[in-house]
Amino acid sequence: MTAIGPPHKLIRNNPPPKEKQAVLYRVNHVHIKSPDPKETADWFVRAFDFRIVSDTVRTFGDRFIGCADPAGFTVNISGARAGETLGPGDADAHHGLEHFGVDVEDIEAEIARLTGLGAELKEGPIDVPGGPLIAFLKCPPETRVELIQPR
Repeated sequence: MTAIGPPHKLIRNNPPPKEKQAVLYRVNHVHIKSPDPKETADWFVRAFDFRIVSDTVRTFGDRFIGCADPAGFTVNISGARAGETLGPGDADAHHGLEHFGVDVEDIEAEIARLTGLGAELKEGPIDVPGGPLIAFLKCPPETRVELIQPR
């Protein structure tokens, strides 16, 4: 199995001060579960210029596809593990990990492009006073993605 992304590390300032120091963490990856991992990975390749860096079947029995966005951030996409029953996805607002956000230069053009690839506009564009323009889309498979156009 090919390693995906850099290993999890604690990032600490050097040299450590004598008093207790806060530990800084870096988000390692986002993991999307899908009934068809390859179809989902291919969609994210087309939609967000991800690249597939590995495609394996793990010892857990699930197909596991490692992807990276253009900046190198890891997004893993896999199916159910052997004997695992997954609940339904939910691209609407909900508790728990609700969405991930992607910066864009032209939100209207990106909405048109992504809906042309099969995404569904759920909300927006929304003009956040003193902030960016945002929109939420339902992307495969029931994944909520926020588009953010900074100003």
